[in-house]
Amino acid sequence: MASVPSLASTVQQRLAEGLSAALPEAGSADPLLRRSDRADFQANGILALAKRLKGNPRELATKVVDAIPANDVLKEIEVSGPGFLNITVSDAAIVETLAARAADARLGVPLNGSAGTTVIDYAQPNVAKEMHVGHLRSAVIGAAMVEILEFTGETVVRRHHIGDWGTQFGMLIQYLIEHPHELDHKAEGVEISGEEAMSNLNRLYKASRALFDTDEEFKTRARARVVDLQAGDEETLALWQRFVDESKIYFYSVFEKLDMDIRDPDIVGESGYNEMLQETCRLLEESGVAVRSEGALCVFFDDVKGPDGNPVPLIVQKSDGGFGYAATDLSAIRDRVRNLKASTLLYVVDARQSLHFKMVFETARRAGWLNDEVKAVQLAFGTVLGKDGKPFKTREGETVRLVDLLDEAIDRASAVVREKAQDLTEDEIAERGAQVGIGAVKYADLSTSAARDYKFDLDQMVSLNGDTSVYLQYAYARIQSILRKAGDAKPAAHAELELAPSERALGLHVDGFGEAIAETAAEYAPHKLAAYLYQLASLYTTFYSECPVLKADTPAQVENRLFLCDVTARTLHQGMALLGIKAPERL
Repeated sequence: MASVPSLASTVQQRLAEGLSAALPEAGSADPLLRRSDRADFQANGILALAKRLKGNPRELATKVVDAIPANDVLKEIEVSGPGFLNITVSDAAIVETLAARAADARLGVPLNGSAGTTVIDYAQPNVAKEMHVGHLRSAVIGAAMVEILEFTGETVVRRHHIGDWGTQFGMLIQYLIEHPHELDHKAEGVEISGEEAMSNLNRLYKASRALFDTDEEFKTRARARVVDLQAGDEETLALWQRFVDESKIYFYSVFEKLDMDIRDPDIVGESGYNEMLQETCRLLEESGVAVRSEGALCVFFDDVKGPDGNPVPLIVQKSDGGFGYAATDLSAIRDRVRNLKASTLLYVVDARQSLHFKMVFETARRAGWLNDEVKAVQLAFGTVLGKDGKPFKTREGETVRLVDLLDEAIDRASAVVREKAQDLTEDEIAERGAQVGIGAVKYADLSTSAARDYKFDLDQMVSLNGDTSVYLQYAYARIQSILRKAGDAKPAAHAELELAPSERALGLHVDGFGEAIAETAAEYAPHKLAAYLYQLASLYTTFYSECPVLKADTPAQVENRLFLCDVTARTLHQGMALLGIKAPERL
């Protein structure tokens, strides 16, 4: 089905037509329409227009209103103050527009037929290391942007740039060669859990690090093993692959707990670009984008200087011939533009890496790999803080393990569900507890502007009150309960009925779903969708308290209110799904 124009866009069009008819000299002036608490919408574009035309704004506004023919959308247009237009749409227009949305599986949200291809780089754990709270935001924000952009029609390619290369692997591999049974499992072919996999890797890492720090001969052998790894030695690569495979068992268990879909082909770590590194350096040097400085291959920038005032370069290749992160990141850009045909590269990466990516993107632009047709954007995110406003740590001052955090969220949420549950089995309570707990963690992250730090407060996150995912889930479950109790009465739109103020407010907000999605996608700002959904749940709560649904005055009113409930529920469900949050039918 074709997309459904929102009432805002219809009103905008009627005003634009009135402007053209009354004031041809205005050209294609923007009426500057927005939602208003004085009416449904307010347009204040005539003020700027009057200044340009050197006319009286109230007189011009009156002219425009007189030029708009009577129609079934605009109920009333009032000229207010110095030339504002306060616009009220008809009740019938609200109901008919919502009915058109309800008839479409996508709720009338447009699909962009000319969208491009976005490669999203997110959820980047490190091989042989535990995931901690710092890994949460990249995963959650990135997964939401994947869903939102795909929903708008963008072709999205997921990329997980895991840390799977570098000097620490020489240490780990050498230790495993000398202690060959350290990664052996209970029996050949027995599957192990993510926790067991991480426990094995942790034990191995600590033992190899202790030996590396105390035994000079082992340190020498470990460093030689790095050279073997980079040279592609068969035995060394096979052991390296074991670390990667073991780590993936662990990654997948954590992502599964986060209710996230991470696919094996989407994991292209640092090692995936090894064969491109030499060529990347050659291309940069031959084009003059990078120059040799004290043996290293560097790119310099006029606006990037250190504390001493001297230029700080991006080092692509070290003086000893080794490659830094820049070489890998630049090779990844080449691959994503050339092979994946990306028009946008979106990096969901910690704000503390902003300078690195600024230099990498500028280098790629100078080299011609990024241009007017291909852009790179860092969706930079802030830090997760504890309740005290300081970086989130355990009492011992260590980084908080991500899996512990998720388990605690599920436990807290399960307690809330159990307290409210009336007819749920223990299995259902456990299932809802996971949906509510993980939803709470995701929503707390996504409802904050990504660039800001946010406090991780589980008590607040699983609260039924306030701006939480539980509040949204509860609103959805409440609607489902009403629909179940409706018996023979079915949702049906009745455009002939007069709407109560809270029905109008709810209907107008539901109608704005497509615009909220478009703004969220254009600005890479999932918090804008979260804010829209919280407002939707709040308006529904007001409607529920003011407008009896099953005990409405007439059968037609019962059906119309059931219809409003149903289209609200579908909008909540779709919006939460785009944020990666489940919507249980019962809570």
